[in-house]
Amino acid sequence: MSLLTPNPGLIFWMLVVFLLVVFILAKFAWKPIINGLKERENEIQGALDLAERTKAEMIQLKSDNEKLIVEANAIRDRILRDAKDAADRTIAESKEKAVIEAQKVIDSARETIRTEQQLAVSKIRQEVATLSLEIAEKVLHRELENKDAQVKLIADLASSASLN
Repeated sequence: MSLLTPNPGLIFWMLVVFLLVVFILAKFAWKPIINGLKERENEIQGALDLAERTKAEMIQLKSDNEKLIVEANAIRDRILRDAKDAADRTIAESKEKAVIEAQKVIDSARETIRTEQQLAVSKIRQEVATLSLEIAEKVLHRELENKDAQVKLIADLASSASLN
């Protein structure tokens, strides 16, 4: 049982040694240890703050990048729309010019046909007038000579005129 009951001298010396170790640690070791721990805590806090700032900057950069992408897409869409509008206008103008040119060609052809038709009608009238004068001259010539011959001549001329 002597092992279980502590000796008061042993307890005293253990307490003196413990207090001496605590005093030596407090005098020489605890300040550097506590200062080291505080420095380490400050470094960790600084790293956490830096990480938080970096995270905020990354969020801001991501937001800015998204805005730039939206703006670039809007500019691209506007450029494509403008190009399509310009192409549509060019096509419409080309169609209008083609229609105008076609109408000019048609009008020119109609005018040419009208002119040619008038010339042909004029020539036909001239020929008819010439033939009529010749027929009248022949009829008058025959009428003056012989009445029977005149009737026969008119019948011949009428039959030949209806054939043409």
